[in-house]
Amino acid sequence: MTKYVLFFCLTLFFSSCKDNQNVKNQSETTTPQELTVAEKIANANGYQQWDSVNEIHFTFNVDTDSMHFERQWKWFPKENRVTHTKSTGEHISYNRQAMDSLLKTIDQKFINDKFWLLAPFNLVWDEGISISKPTKEIAPISKDSLNKITLTYSEDGGYTPGDAYDLFYGDDYLIKEWIYRKGNQSEPSLTTTWEEYETFNGLKIAKSHKKSGENWNLNFTNIKVVSKSL
Repeated sequence: MTKYVLFFCLTLFFSSCKDNQNVKNQSETTTPQELTVAEKIANANGYQQWDSVNEIHFTFNVDTDSMHFERQWKWFPKENRVTHTKSTGEHISYNRQAMDSLLKTIDQKFINDKFWLLAPFNLVWDEGISISKPTKEIAPISKDSLNKITLTYSEDGGYTPGDAYDLFYGDDYLIKEWIYRKGNQSEPSLTTTWEEYETFNGLKIAKSHKKSGENWNLNFTNIKVVSKSL
């Protein structure tokens, strides 16, 4: 048990996304007639509302038979500022443009947890990525016939370069399952569902991610999206 928790805390379950996020204004996207698959997936999750978001609060949890693990975050995207609340109640706040080595360790965890929360937005936020053309394939968990794209990060920059994700999504452009492949290896490193979608101030978020045949649930609680009127 101790070994598992230590691995999760220090190396992350997977640290996934690149650290070169470029948050775009909705006005910078293409016209509806020209939307890419990535933009359609992002929009299905409420990306059109992103410009109005001032704060996002959430708790990242992993629950198994014998373990509960969590991290609490507040993110202020317009200020590029993050607050992490430790289990002791201590608050650590930092600006992502001014980090020392200790804060970078915390930021790795934030980037991981935020990626799980808002991965559909990273399809249009992140630079240095390639996205395959959509195909129709059998999803690994449900065995349903779903649309699939593969997101691959470049080998340069970020916390975990070169990783790949196979995203399985419905005709509504909501992700239903995904496969994470560390370093773009052929074998899956992690395969989970995307479920329990709920809308928070215009952002549609999958609150639960489960493995097949295991009592394992990566989930989000205490979600709050604070927006301003445009």
